Amino acid sequence: MANIHKTAIIEDGAILGKNVTVGPYTIIGSEVVIGENTIIESHVVIDGITIIGKNNKIYSYASIGKESQDLKYKGEATKTIIGDNNKIREFVTIHRGTDDKWETVIGNNNLLMVYVHVAHDVIIGDNCILANNVTLAGHVTVGDFAIIGGLTPVHQFCNIGAHSMTGGGSLIVQDVPPYILARFSCSSSWIK
Repeated sequence: MANIHKTAIIEDGAILGKNVTVGPYTIIGSEVVIGENTIIESHVVIDGITIIGKNNKIYSYASIGKESQDLKYKGEATKTIIGDNNKIREFVTIHRGTDDKWETVIGNNNLLMVYVHVAHDVIIGDNCILANNVTLAGHVTVGDFAIIGGLTPVHQFCNIGAHSMTGGGSLIVQDVPPYILARFSCSSSWIK
């Protein structure tokens, strides 16, 4: 049985698994599917064709599955897919895909810290950590076990390699190879 606060709005058609908790003033759209044991705190908005797995925790003021900010997006029926055991912290935004990949995908066991932005057509693997204020522009791919330091913007179409670690405050405008430690800035860069 789901535990839904009386002020939450769950639109007809939404599917909530067993033991889902929905906090006050949260809004869940009609095409949303949420897996069992997921906890959604207060003031969260989940919209569009969004599929969220089990055992996730979504903190207050997150926005998931809203329309892309890409000006080419024309309302296509695209998706947001989130796996299992993720922590999505306060004020995180995750936008649905466009007609490029048709979906934005987040794998399993990830931590998206406060104010992370995941744009359209982004693919994030498993066991990743995106620190506070990381901004992934459209079409970015993040490999498994990657760590991206806080206050780091990642340019469109960049690939962040598996098991890489990018220093906080980096400006990523090119691919980051797997298994390396990277630090980028406007004036210089280094890779170990």
